[in-house]
Amino acid sequence: MSVISAQPPVPAWEHAVRQFGARLFEAAPGLVTWIMLLAPAWIPIVFRTTGALVVAFAVLAFDLYWVVRAVTVVIGVYSTMLRMFRDMKKDWLALCRQPVPEGAVDPLEYFHLCVVPTYTEPYHVLERTVQAIVDANYPDELKLVGIITRETDKPGWENVARLKEKFGTRVRGFYHIKDPLEPGIVVGKSAAMNWGGRWMVSVLTDEGFDLNRVLITDLDSDYRVHPQYFAWISWHHARLPLRDTVIWQPVPLFHNNIWQVPLAVRIMSASTSQWQMFLHSQPHRLVAFSSYTCSLEFVRRIGYWDKDVIPEDSRFYWKAFFTYGKRFAVKSVWLPIYGDSPQARDYAATHVSQYNQIKRWAWGITDVPYVLARFFRHTEIPLWLRFRRFMNLFLNHLNWIFLPVLLLFGASVPIWVSTDFSLTDLGQQMWQVSGVLLGVTLSTVLFFLYFEIRMLPPKPVGWPLWKRGAIYLEYFLYPIVGLVMSVLPALEAHTRLLLGRYLEYRVTEKV
Repeated sequence: MSVISAQPPVPAWEHAVRQFGARLFEAAPGLVTWIMLLAPAWIPIVFRTTGALVVAFAVLAFDLYWVVRAVTVVIGVYSTMLRMFRDMKKDWLALCRQPVPEGAVDPLEYFHLCVVPTYTEPYHVLERTVQAIVDANYPDELKLVGIITRETDKPGWENVARLKEKFGTRVRGFYHIKDPLEPGIVVGKSAAMNWGGRWMVSVLTDEGFDLNRVLITDLDSDYRVHPQYFAWISWHHARLPLRDTVIWQPVPLFHNNIWQVPLAVRIMSASTSQWQMFLHSQPHRLVAFSSYTCSLEFVRRIGYWDKDVIPEDSRFYWKAFFTYGKRFAVKSVWLPIYGDSPQARDYAATHVSQYNQIKRWAWGITDVPYVLARFFRHTEIPLWLRFRRFMNLFLNHLNWIFLPVLLLFGASVPIWVSTDFSLTDLGQQMWQVSGVLLGVTLSTVLFFLYFEIRMLPPKPVGWPLWKRGAIYLEYFLYPIVGLVMSVLPALEAHTRLLLGRYLEYRVTEKV
């Protein structure tokens, strides 16, 4: 009889080294952020006038980069808007019903399952979300809805019961998923989707569904799908050769309650929407964000959502990438998906909610150590592809903080900290040159304002004329609002990771 010998215990020193290495990986992004952020100050102090000159030329180079970047973003947002307007006008269900070419897949073979995790959301928020699903231009018998509540959330149970009574006959299946909050999880959306995904795979397999024919949409509780959303995806999914390794990403527009939220929140919602529109013009930079669609078999094969993280969308993206490599892609859905801007019980709480939401998004910086730990293991993925996607990840999070601060203050810091440099011709002219480039960059807000006007819902009828006009002047306050409501929460997220003070998931309050 063979005896399986027990593995020898890991020596204490080796365990300590592993912990140190893991912690170093975690701390590295925040450390790089602070080194780069303070570089315009410490380089002139350490290297004196020579250092100040290097910083000056670097700042001017970054200012020029920002001009080019601003123009690129304007073009990208505009191209996305035109493609959205084009596809919003088409009847995609009619296209799905056209004769299928020989050897092709029938788009109407696909079921659409929307899984909605919810906690503390009021009934009317969920009602609008489910109403959009049942009203979507796609056969009722091909729609499935699953709503996740906690096992202990009795008010949530009541909401699901009311929703099922009202909408249950309008869809093929309406499921109440009760999350037991398994031990060891980080309570939040990712853990809820992990449980919900596994639960739906088990139930739909028992009911005889082909998981490759079930397209699951990870749908935030306040998101409303476009009427053409399901038909658009079915038509395109059926025609895509690598359909089983793709995530479909719609364009999020935070417009549902845009006229009910304060100025700063409205500005952040507009900038977030337009940044996402720009990313859709850059296919190699597009990642899963907030709500997206893929096959249920795809979810099963990559191991579902992680249950011990906060940023579920980006982590899901990286799990898919390391599972499928170059076969995996995120594809644009040229349709909007409409979300709520943060709106809490009062004015102050609304701003806090917006700040915390941005901080939670910025906590995606935790993907950097996750990716680094796997970067050299997956040699089956081409090195150039691993490197490019990692750099997109890291630079996006670094630039989120570094570039706006450098653009606004980088030209002044070398003059403040180096008296010798401030007396040079370049030192005296630098602020003026940088100011001109900053003005050119900020002037692009006129284009973004035009794009926003074309996409915003109608203003409330009761608004006076002065308020209707003043609303557009708000967008010129973005540099100030962006620093407080975007740069600061992102910097807090990076600093928390640097210091090992991990973020807890906070549900965005809904009213």
